Amino acid sequence: MLLSLRQLSVTVMSTSCVVCRVVYACLSLFVSQVPSEKILRAGKVLRNNILSRAPHMIRDRKYHLKTYRQCCMGTELVDWLMQHTSCVHSRVQAVGMWQVLLEEGVLNHGECDRTFSNVRISFKVMTVLPALLCRPGQRTVDDLEIIYEELLHIKALSHLSTTVKRELAGVLIFESHAKAGTVLFNQGEEGTSWYIILKGSVNVVIYGKGVVCTLHEGDDFGKLALVNDAPRAASIVLREDNCHFLRVDKEDFNRILRDVEANTVRLKEHEEDVLVLEKTNNRSSGSSPLNPVHLFFRYTVMSGTPEKILEHLLETLKLDSQFTESDPALDDFLLMHCVFVPNSQLCPLLMLSFTYHAQPSQGSEQERVEYALNNKRRVIRLVLQWAAINTDHLQEEDSSFNFLQVSSFGSLLSRLIPALKDQLPELEKIIRQKERSIIEQKNVPMSVFFSNVCVCVCVCVCVEVLFKVYCSDHTYSTIRVPVAASVREVIAAVTDKLGSGDDLLLIHLNSAGDKELLKPSDVSIFSSLSINGRLFVCPRDQIDSLTPLPEQEGPSAGSMSTFELMSSKDLAHQMTLYDWELFDCVHEHELIYHTFGRQHFKKTTANLDLFLRRFNEVQLWVVTEVCLCPTLSKRVQLLKKFIKIAAHCKEFRNLNSFFAIIMGLGNPAVCRLSQTWEKLPSKFKKSYGEFENLMDPSRNHRAYRLTMAKLEPPIIPFMPLLIKDMTFTHEGNKTFTDRLVNFEKMVRLCGIFLTVSEMVLN
Repeated sequence: MLLSLRQLSVTVMSTSCVVCRVVYACLSLFVSQVPSEKILRAGKVLRNNILSRAPHMIRDRKYHLKTYRQCCMGTELVDWLMQHTSCVHSRVQAVGMWQVLLEEGVLNHGECDRTFSNVRISFKVMTVLPALLCRPGQRTVDDLEIIYEELLHIKALSHLSTTVKRELAGVLIFESHAKAGTVLFNQGEEGTSWYIILKGSVNVVIYGKGVVCTLHEGDDFGKLALVNDAPRAASIVLREDNCHFLRVDKEDFNRILRDVEANTVRLKEHEEDVLVLEKTNNRSSGSSPLNPVHLFFRYTVMSGTPEKILEHLLETLKLDSQFTESDPALDDFLLMHCVFVPNSQLCPLLMLSFTYHAQPSQGSEQERVEYALNNKRRVIRLVLQWAAINTDHLQEEDSSFNFLQVSSFGSLLSRLIPALKDQLPELEKIIRQKERSIIEQKNVPMSVFFSNVCVCVCVCVCVEVLFKVYCSDHTYSTIRVPVAASVREVIAAVTDKLGSGDDLLLIHLNSAGDKELLKPSDVSIFSSLSINGRLFVCPRDQIDSLTPLPEQEGPSAGSMSTFELMSSKDLAHQMTLYDWELFDCVHEHELIYHTFGRQHFKKTTANLDLFLRRFNEVQLWVVTEVCLCPTLSKRVQLLKKFIKIAAHCKEFRNLNSFFAIIMGLGNPAVCRLSQTWEKLPSKFKKSYGEFENLMDPSRNHRAYRLTMAKLEPPIIPFMPLLIKDMTFTHEGNKTFTDRLVNFEKMVRLCGIFLTVSEMVLN
């Protein structure tokens, strides 16, 4: 027979077992929903007992690339508690605490469902809130960490930095109110605290207007009075029973948050944020800390909708006839806009901004005309900057290219506003350059790409290539498709050649026989093949029968006899020239496509792929030559030769080939040649050791980054590390926050892309 709740409470309170008392505290919490100080303290005891007696009950979970401690939920924790409480009937272990309450009639099904839905709140009381019970100055390191982890999931704090959240963890105070209708503060009172809703909801009431809005869990209120040091603008009334809040008092708010919030401007439409700006201090050129006259303020975009970000950038764009000053925020927007507003959407926005703009409500007629004319000049200025940054990439889409053509945009300007004709020649010059570029691209021999011919041409979407696609019997079909063609388009082209009606699959087969089934949405697959990889097409039932081509096996003899006749410096120089041509063709947009996934843009990253492939070619070339060399003395000479070439590559600032050679020498197939390395002179061993130290990955490749900082451009960088930096920045930051573009992320990525551009400068 099951114990009743009353019997259980008597039994628990009569025993000295700490865990028993905690079980009773938990049961009381589930029933009453109003945590008393006694229950909160019991929750802290429970947490400490779990950590000491059953640490396996605290598990790790990952959230946004970080790991947090989380207490397990449900019957598992209840079972553990009951196993340590000998005074409770064994049936409780099996059915769980809320099931006992249901069967005993203490709660009905509806109440039990509500209890179950509030388990998260209850465990928050047992884990987070006990830490909040301690006075701010008495919280331990563990308490602060628990509170900080909870703050990561509160919507009202999502825009704050990690430093601010950790500061708040030390000053936040828990506050609860039991009855609906309780007034937290009245309109007109002095502002003393800022509140964040943990549980429940409140009504915002203004005299003469009544309830103007309702705030729910995750919202905050009371901040405006603290920022402006003004009376409360509204009254706050509890909308339901048992509401929980986090409170920050005025003194702590002023110390931690006043500057942050005072410098943050939020533009709202229909009660939703559409643009978030942050005021920053800038110092003009020639200024000093002792001369505040040269200090000025500007607002930087933190997040917003694409339309509002564009509108803000146009409004703040300086009109300079010489175009000598460039707005970094505008450059970042024009480079990264493909992520959140593609050309097909940006062009109509630009045209709308040009043809319509709000007019000033005051001023003479001449001032109004001048105001409208300056707005149109700003749009033209932005378009010119857009064309300069995107170079040949604007011709890849009809919407952007047609927008730039004089027939659709320039002539419109000349007809509407003759005063703008002075800016048209530069725009027309850009159009002519792009038209010539299209003709040149279409006349490029299609076999020049993806080959070892030392002719480098920038690969664009409009380029078509001839490529071989093999069948299972090693016969092949030659197809002609755009370089950015998807797997679906390649299969369709092969099907037309073969005349086969079977459902075909496209397989990437490397020299080791490893097979990779390509997805139909994959694009630009020709440039992403491995060095000895080939494309095969076959039905699904023939995949297992695919074998590599004889040509994929690679060379059977080295080229030492020819290699030793060449000067190490001349070889390094020629390698640098070729690498430079490849690197110079890589546009920042390809880095964006590679980082965010080119399948989302349906664009090619062929130039970046070829440059990355070059790194693998050089690395495997070193391994192949050393391993195919038949005699010990020749292998020693080869090692010396490659170390010399690496030294010259470093001298020529070709760090891509430099690292490729060193990594080739560090390949296990080469490292295991112990006798060869023993015969290597100590001078070369020392040089190789110094080169290896530059590859040390510790402290985020600090040795390499310090070396890079000392070099003058032009530089050919170690591209795999740049790819890593971009990937970590992308995966560690959301692209959208509350449906707004996270423009801070775009600025960070542009900072990495800017380093690539700076390396190209002579």
